[in-house]
Amino acid sequence: MCVDFQSLLTKQDNRSYYVDMLPSQKKEAKKDTLLNHGVKILIQQGYHGTGLQEILDAASIPKGSFYNYFASKEDFGAAVIQHYIDPYIRQLSACLQQPEADALAAIVDYFDQLVSELEQNDYQGGCLLGNLMGEIGDTSEICQRSLQTAVERYRDLLQTGLARAQQQGTIRQDKSAKAMADLLVNTWQGAMLRSKIDKSSAPAKQCCQDLLGDYFRA
Repeated sequence: MCVDFQSLLTKQDNRSYYVDMLPSQKKEAKKDTLLNHGVKILIQQGYHGTGLQEILDAASIPKGSFYNYFASKEDFGAAVIQHYIDPYIRQLSACLQQPEADALAAIVDYFDQLVSELEQNDYQGGCLLGNLMGEIGDTSEICQRSLQTAVERYRDLLQTGLARAQQQGTIRQDKSAKAMADLLVNTWQGAMLRSKIDKSSAPAKQCCQDLLGDYFRA
């Protein structure tokens, strides 16, 4: 479904990965390596449980070089948040890109893929956005703004899909697409946390079934 960050790390940790790149390409690739390791480690250990040196060691990048890319750990955390949400945005966009497609069915299929991925990962990690909202959402202004931006990007794309479904007659008209998109994002985040602690996909499936399969329906 989403970008497999572990596969990217395996590829990037190969010494031949950077050989044929131009200097500017190498710099961007090393930045991506840092961000990919950041996503993996922050999901596993959280923001406060992760030291900067740990990420640098994992990425095989010296500490001095880190500051060529990021001003601080907070700045890095904010960049990791956007790096994490980007593939989800791309995947949802791909599901919705056909103008004549059934928009509601595309959204349902997208969330079915998320549930499948959750099960395949044995409910480990959960959603990085939800994890960081609870951990640093009100303590780091830089990361808070990045979290808000990521959620709004995601919500706005869902809003576009739900608005198209309204035009197609499959979604109720008495609620705005924005209100329903907000409700879906908020409920999904809670369901992901519940699935994580229950080690079950039932809360995530209930969210999709009750909203996409019932409450939102025309």
